[in-house]
Amino acid sequence: MSQPATLQGEQMLARFAALNEFLLAHQALWRPRPFTYRVLPWEHSHPELGEWLRKRTLEDAEQAQLDPYSVVAPLPYPQLAEQARQLAALGGLSTAPPHLAAPRLNVDVPGRKWQQIEAFAAHLPFREGTAHWLDWCAGKGHLGRRLLAPGQQLTCLEYDPNLVAAGSALSQHHQLSAHHLQQDVMAADARQHVHAHHTPVALHACGDLHVRLIELASQARCPQLAIVPCCYNRIGHSHYRPLSRPAQASELTLDLLDLSLPASEAVTAGARVRRQRDQSMARRLGFDVLQRQLRGLDDYLPTPSLPSTWLDKPFAAYGRDLAALKALDTSGVSQRDWDHFQQAGWQRLAQVRNLELLRNLFRRPLELWLALDRCLMLQENGYDTELGTFCPATLTPRNLMIRAQRQPVDNSVRKVLE
Repeated sequence: MSQPATLQGEQMLARFAALNEFLLAHQALWRPRPFTYRVLPWEHSHPELGEWLRKRTLEDAEQAQLDPYSVVAPLPYPQLAEQARQLAALGGLSTAPPHLAAPRLNVDVPGRKWQQIEAFAAHLPFREGTAHWLDWCAGKGHLGRRLLAPGQQLTCLEYDPNLVAAGSALSQHHQLSAHHLQQDVMAADARQHVHAHHTPVALHACGDLHVRLIELASQARCPQLAIVPCCYNRIGHSHYRPLSRPAQASELTLDLLDLSLPASEAVTAGARVRRQRDQSMARRLGFDVLQRQLRGLDDYLPTPSLPSTWLDKPFAAYGRDLAALKALDTSGVSQRDWDHFQQAGWQRLAQVRNLELLRNLFRRPLELWLALDRCLMLQENGYDTELGTFCPATLTPRNLMIRAQRQPVDNSVRKVLE
């Protein structure tokens, strides 16, 4: 089997169109969230698949997450899995060995984060040399410092003043030519920090933040940029605003819950984090069974985010306190009832995780749709753009990199003449 390739040029529009058709055709399967439905709407159309998934254990679901495309399930799962696999196929970007990192540059950087930075740095074979890096939403500027080579300059933009101060101190310690500036990149005056000689970079900048970079870098005619997007749901509107002409012409509309699907993967989480996540979800699902009974309504009741310390409470105390927040009377619930609801929560969790397997087939296709929307926007603004992976998913599931370089002048002139 040949290795998948990266996407560039006209391939992007063709893949986008195929993804768009796939997502539109199967909205009824991926939009409803198993967490909020006692019975999913699609289970009426595909009862055999729903029943099969509901009978599986939590361990079965965890194992299937490693390779959801290969799960041997009733129809229509296999066909959808194969379609999703083909549409999500994407190769690794070309590499270029970065300069050697300065000694101890990775001190105080978490190991996984440093590995991501190293992978990012190894995938920047731009046509032109870089004179000035612009690290967008830089935090302490670890990425920018790793990219900075002798003779180059670095500007780091960050909103949090504490991170700005810490990053500036690190750059001074390493005697690097770096400027750390406090800046709200969403503010109007952010454009004054984006110039035509800059090479902007962003590693896991969320939602509106990386879209803002694409817009300002295009306006400033930056020669090249590289972005690893993240958290497409972190936007200031209730619905997604398409960026490119093909996306704007699409009938696909996405709300914040839809946009959270690509980021729902947790393959890199440690065992302790997974246990805590499971316990939290099982408790919320147990409470969901309770609230439907107390209210006499078979509808999901949204609940607020809770501190992790709530998981230290006995389930009865957890349920009573959460019910109080929603003005529900639990005075008639006995300890035996609480035990029942706690057990029901774990049973629901196993069902939810397995039912999510079908929805998760669309996770990567939706992520590619969103990433390609950004790529197509860059193409419309005069950039040669490439989309591919920069590291394995085991290092970070958000491993898509957008690499863009302004089209050479002669190409641009030719297109104008045409």
